[in-house]
Amino acid sequence: GASFPNPIYQKWAEAARGAINIQVNYQSVGSGAGINQIRNRTVDFGGTDAPVPEADLDAAKLVQVPTVMGGVTIVMNVPGIDSGKLKLDGNTAADIFRGAITKWNDPAIAKLNPGVKLPDLAITVSHRSDGSGTTYAFSNYLAKQSMAFKRDVGAGNTVNWPSNAVGGKGNPGVAANVQKIKGSIGYVDIADAMKNNMSFVALKNKAGNFIVPNQDAVADAAAGANFKVKGMAPDLLDQTHKNAWPITTATYVLAYENGADAAKQKGVVDFFTWSLNNGQKMAEELGFVPLPASVVKMVEAEMKSIR
Repeated sequence: GASFPNPIYQKWAEAARGAINIQVNYQSVGSGAGINQIRNRTVDFGGTDAPVPEADLDAAKLVQVPTVMGGVTIVMNVPGIDSGKLKLDGNTAADIFRGAITKWNDPAIAKLNPGVKLPDLAITVSHRSDGSGTTYAFSNYLAKQSMAFKRDVGAGNTVNWPSNAVGGKGNPGVAANVQKIKGSIGYVDIADAMKNNMSFVALKNKAGNFIVPNQDAVADAAAGANFKVKGMAPDLLDQTHKNAWPITTATYVLAYENGADAAKQKGVVDFFTWSLNNGQKMAEELGFVPLPASVVKMVEAEMKSIR
């Protein structure tokens, strides 16, 4: 499934093998593939950053629970501008990613960045080429900021990026393109951006503050969210907390309500129960944000319906 949680699922799998004798093979092939494979019943569980709607969960007889939280961050490769020193608001970011702003010294960017020496350099947009929950979160955020983005590009796992934009497979593919191409801008999860030592954009949140993405800002965005909804997938985008990171998301596991193999069904429950209770520090070290303790208890209760 999703590439976003892959680093922590691999870490949990390695630790769980020794601790509870469960072997997990997770393949980072994107949220779209994760959803398709569990619908086709070819895997024991699927991973997705784009939550499956309640009606679809009921129709496919699937259980959905969150595992960790994170954020999608805008990363850039602009010579002479340090990480966190370039400010964007949602509407200007939307205009860049729909191809309406094409130069780094555009007046709209300059207005948000007085005193910053912006180069006369073409902007290259880097995006996911595969069906992606990271794209789902990012495009839904930009569509909330800009009707023009919603009209031109859309919102979902795959969208209509500008024809001159550059695609990359998985978050690592986007990160590699941004690092390689001068003047490029892209979106990856915070964990991948931290791992690759990338330059962040400071983004204006709903409270009007420019925020540099970090784990505290993600936790603040999730603080007021209601996870009691079916599928446990509240909208974490553009939350009102003064320090909230605007593009906060959770990642989810999909499992069968009634699986054909009782031992594997139990294995899925045991693996994620153990990981959520014993793997939070590992998650933090990799740049993820653990679920609040109250939400972990809700996940454990929800997983009782996996049989």
